[in-house]
Amino acid sequence: MSASALPPLSLYVHVPWCVRKCPYCDFNSHGVGQSAELPEASYLEALIADLEADLPLAAGRELVSIFIGGGTPSLMSGDFYERLLQAVARRLPLAADIEITLEANPGTLERGRFAHYRAAGINRLSLGVQSFQDAQLAALGRIHGGDDAVAAIEEARQAGFDNLNLDLMHGLPQQTPALALADLDRALSLSPEHLSWYQLTLEPNTEFHAFPPSLPVEEVLWDIQDLGHERLEAAGLERYEISAYARAGRGSRHNLNYWGFGDYLGIGAGAHGKLSAPGAEGLQIQRRWKSRLPDAYLRRLHDPRGFVAGRADIDERELPLEFTMNALRLVEGVPLSTWQAHTGRGSRALLDRLVAAREKGLLVEDADWLRASPQGLLFLNELLALIDDERASEG
Repeated sequence: MSASALPPLSLYVHVPWCVRKCPYCDFNSHGVGQSAELPEASYLEALIADLEADLPLAAGRELVSIFIGGGTPSLMSGDFYERLLQAVARRLPLAADIEITLEANPGTLERGRFAHYRAAGINRLSLGVQSFQDAQLAALGRIHGGDDAVAAIEEARQAGFDNLNLDLMHGLPQQTPALALADLDRALSLSPEHLSWYQLTLEPNTEFHAFPPSLPVEEVLWDIQDLGHERLEAAGLERYEISAYARAGRGSRHNLNYWGFGDYLGIGAGAHGKLSAPGAEGLQIQRRWKSRLPDAYLRRLHDPRGFVAGRADIDERELPLEFTMNALRLVEGVPLSTWQAHTGRGSRALLDRLVAAREKGLLVEDADWLRASPQGLLFLNELLALIDDERASEG
């Protein structure tokens, strides 16, 4: 099978350090304080070696996107990213219109750093604003204030970034619909191309899970969601994923590849990847993950075992759920032909899983398209559980 017959390929790069671990965060991030000197040189060396080891899996395939996440990637210098992206370009072909995203925290930016990132080749920024209100930011444990966020956005524009995402949260401690809408209005006044607007959840192994703050009741959460959705669409931002809104043509290509069940390499501490390869009865799909703790990851540079901490082939019986967990996040869904193109298998196994969901009105009735109904989008976890129950009944 040629590379052109495989799903699109992206690259995810993980930078695990942040100034301070936020109490709601369950990502692989490790607080280092304001004045810590990060091991840029050794981490860069490790990332390049990690990529080098994964190259046989990529088989010369073109990268359609690169996403640098964390942690707080904006703790690293522009020179770090210039050298990293040059190393990637020497090893893999890049699409002519490749999207290269960097996550940034408004509280970690030195003046002029955005210009260095732009010169390095990064063409999309994702700013972790979360809220423009200082009291809410303090409750979330953020190290920036609302004015810092506005200043970061202005500097990003001055540096030449014309593709900007703002991360905003709702359902914050003691938040009212008026406060949530005030955050949205402030964000909209700054004209972002993309807005990620998602509800605060209390994830296991976080400080907020152990010591829960006072969150809005369910009725208030529904009001915030309904009113916010109306406000965003009225401003010209179209909802294309459960918690993502964008202007026309500005949806995140990297995340669209994830949700469309595309492939991605993952390098860096704790990074995950998903790779497809030709098999006897269709594509063989494997998930891989790298050593998680930063010090342990750096030690792997000189370890003959390499950086991979684990790998698992996706069982054929799990493929329908794996596929739908991603595809059904998209408001428009995906063509059913995507299933065959990305798994190499016929659609019968997938369709058999969807019978009960269709009967309950959680999926749109369409012979050629897989799409959650408005009710299915509201209760996506229940929809996916139903599809998983179908697997159990098969067994």
